Amino acid sequence: MRRYFGRKLLTYGITFFVAATIDWLIPRFMPGDPVASLVSRTNGISPESAKALYDYYNNLFGLNQPLPVQYLNFWVALLHGNLGLSVYGHGTSVTEMIMAAVPYTLALLIPAILLSWWAGNSFGALAARRKWLDSTVLPMGYILTATPYMWLALVLSFLLAFSWRMFPLSGGYGFNLEPTLTWLFFTDLVAHWVLPFLSLFLVMFGGWAIGMRNMIIYELESDYSRYLEVLGAPQSLVRKYAFRNAMLPQITGLALQLGVIIGGQLVTEIVFSYPGLGHLVFAAIQSADYFLLQGIFLFIIVGVLVANFLVDIVYVIVDPRVRVSMTGGTA
Repeated sequence: MRRYFGRKLLTYGITFFVAATIDWLIPRFMPGDPVASLVSRTNGISPESAKALYDYYNNLFGLNQPLPVQYLNFWVALLHGNLGLSVYGHGTSVTEMIMAAVPYTLALLIPAILLSWWAGNSFGALAARRKWLDSTVLPMGYILTATPYMWLALVLSFLLAFSWRMFPLSGGYGFNLEPTLTWLFFTDLVAHWVLPFLSLFLVMFGGWAIGMRNMIIYELESDYSRYLEVLGAPQSLVRKYAFRNAMLPQITGLALQLGVIIGGQLVTEIVFSYPGLGHLVFAAIQSADYFLLQGIFLFIIVGVLVANFLVDIVYVIVDPRVRVSMTGGTA
């Protein structure tokens, strides 16, 4: 088992190095000059002052150095836990800006992932055994899973916020409120959270429900299910084994879908102007902020890798065949 996880950690380490390098490269292929964009926001200064300010910021952000030196500095700073300074934030620490946005993103993403996975798998397993659900309600799952996150977010905001005024249209909390530990602020925070959560939950729910429904039907028609039925095993026992085996591909699918889910979450945050990482990504793109962009994507890379590693651990726990193969036996 130690060798198994050692190989996994080595694989994740190489993946992180390659992904972080690509993360460093991509912003630098963006058109525009971030320092020139920053200086242009300063009004009423002479050309000489603008030139001096341009040189100062270039030196501050290290953009006046050759690209190989910038790349080396990136890794040196990263190993010291320094993600650099933000152009969009006028020299504010990138780490500080990300940490301010992360609670909103995690509060949106973690419930959406876990609840949609649990509810979708439960509903899909039920639909595989109930023909009326399979023929009436489940088709909605096909519509939901084919719906882009952004489009569903726009529909929900138009119906529930603009037309029916059930929830706030945008933002993380009311503009007239300050973040405090009060019931008024908490209820307002939840009200702004509902629509972004629903847009993520519904799309993911449809995908998990369809996947589990198909896997349950496949398992119930497999040889071991037929054999158990011939032996006179209770139908509940056959379904229990079918459900456990059908869960394994769903766990693998959770690991594979994490990147897609996070991408959809970023777009959803932009639609609702939700103050998470998606909102920061949009601002960083507009400002051509290399450091903020690469810091956010680096945080996402680490998050996806850690989540995949945790899924690997769960897979070892729930699938005895993996444990047997790790000890050199045969399943």
